[in-house]
Amino acid sequence: QVQLVESGGGLVQAGGSLRISCAASVRTVSTYSMAWFRQAPGKEREFVAAINWSGGSTRYADSVKGHFTISRDNAKNTVYLQMNSLKPEDTAVYYCAATKVVFSTTPENYPYWGQGTQVTVAS
Repeated sequence: QVQLVESGGGLVQAGGSLRISCAASVRTVSTYSMAWFRQAPGKEREFVAAINWSGGSTRYADSVKGHFTISRDNAKNTVYLQMNSLKPEDTAVYYCAATKVVFSTTPENYPYWGQGTQVTVAS
């Protein structure tokens, strides 16, 4: 069983930056692909970014490409999402997820989820 715990969310001004983290409970997470999803009030959960087990390959939603960066440190069992040039429309609860399916953008393919961390971007 993989347990994921997100941290680092908060309130930031538009144009600012924030880095959120996802710590896993087991070292075997280093063999999983990891992803970030987000869900804004009244909207469906949407894919943000994914990274393969080694960190050598990444994928991003078009809406965040160029200003979000996903990375991982397998020695620390942790995945990060660096968010730059934040916009009010980036406001959402951000969820970390793990899967054996490489680069899936579909939430249904992720069996393990964190509890989420709130990111609020003020205009």
